Amino acid sequence: MNILILEDEIPAYEKLSEHLEIYFSEPYTFDWCRTIVEAKELLTHENKYDILFSDIELLDGISIELFKEIKIDCPIIFCTAYHKYLLDAFKSNGIAYILKPYAQEDISKALHKYNTLFNKTSDYQINDTILKYITSALSQDTHYKSRFIIKTPKGMHLLSTHDISYIEASGTFCKLVDDKGVSHLLSQSITSLNETLDPKQFFRINRSRIINISHIVRMDNYFKNRLLLQMRGSKEKMTTSSSVTAKFRIWLDS
Repeated sequence: MNILILEDEIPAYEKLSEHLEIYFSEPYTFDWCRTIVEAKELLTHENKYDILFSDIELLDGISIELFKEIKIDCPIIFCTAYHKYLLDAFKSNGIAYILKPYAQEDISKALHKYNTLFNKTSDYQINDTILKYITSALSQDTHYKSRFIIKTPKGMHLLSTHDISYIEASGTFCKLVDDKGVSHLLSQSITSLNETLDPKQFFRINRSRIINISHIVRMDNYFKNRLLLQMRGSKEKMTTSSSVTAKFRIWLDS
């Protein structure tokens, strides 16, 4: 079994590798690419893989665009933090779509689907019936949180997501800071909270902060491939993680 992994985040790549080692009892080999440029170079000369695991938002672009340019003769299992690319993924030889953070069960189900669907013929193409089903399932808009109920000793009030400037992790809680600099405490982890927010409006810039694009006041280049952000309602500047800065730039311009 020959496997290609397209993943720009080292921790995610290491976790996926661990899952594959647990799943496969037979010997297998794999290559790893972190960028579109690397993947294009490799697939141009070595396009003989049995299966491909691919993140969608890589450091230098969207992997689905690469698959439109280069003919891929094997099934693809997409691994990503968002589901907004679902339909495009299945049009690009995708057979499974795993949302991060993924678990062993997710990998096993995807590979079981591969074993069930894929015969060793030269090309694999997604069945039209499956594609129509997916299109129908996605016909309704995804609904993200538009407000939060904030509980305080004096009672409860509503906080609109439009008014949130940034979110900061604080132990098992999150501080939702509005555009006036007022903090609102919410009993929810930053990871689970991030999944409920509109990815067009909010971006997790590092392990502890999520920002709202509408409340960015200023951005400056910072050392070690990071950006320094000034958010409305905050006296303190915050930095992007170097591992997400490239994705953040793409997101800003999308």
